[in-house]
Amino acid sequence: MTPKRSTQGRPPAPLGSTEERTVHQRSPGTNQRQPLYTAAERVRRDTTPWTLVQGVLAPVQFLVFLASLALVLRYLATGEGLAAANASVVVKTLVLYTIMVTGSLWEKAVFGRYLFAPAFYWEDVVSMAVLALHTAYLAALFTGALDARALMHLALAAYATYVVNAAQFVLKLRAARKEALPRSAAGLVAVPE
Repeated sequence: MTPKRSTQGRPPAPLGSTEERTVHQRSPGTNQRQPLYTAAERVRRDTTPWTLVQGVLAPVQFLVFLASLALVLRYLATGEGLAAANASVVVKTLVLYTIMVTGSLWEKAVFGRYLFAPAFYWEDVVSMAVLALHTAYLAALFTGALDARALMHLALAAYATYVVNAAQFVLKLRAARKEALPRSAAGLVAVPE
């Protein structure tokens, strides 16, 4: 491998440009993992305001989830607090919709597409399941299609998929930080020959 100077300080390559795509290419026969972000994507990630929005909304959503989970479990254990449990799931769903829309805007700003960018493909797939289950909850709540206990079990299913999805994003964030450490320490990027 040959060290190559980082592109920090230069403007990002245009989305989909040859310069950007070559960073993602591997030499035949190598077993190296592609970097999560190209240099240009990293610059766009660090300069878009949607990164900050996602950084604020993610912990807010997690706190809303914890509060709602407690209310849902309380209802299932005691039979009390159905209105509070339902309201909390509705709030959690609204926060989810907000983070999904702003996350799509972030993905477009960084990767040039609203959803299913290769770097976050599986996270987006699971996000669609999370969104579908939360939306099914709202539909069942407002149409009366499910009784209260079934509704709470649907909320728990939505929350279980949310936990899986949140774990995916936390692992991806950790991988991105690990990937950035050697670059920031040396100012160099190793590129296969």
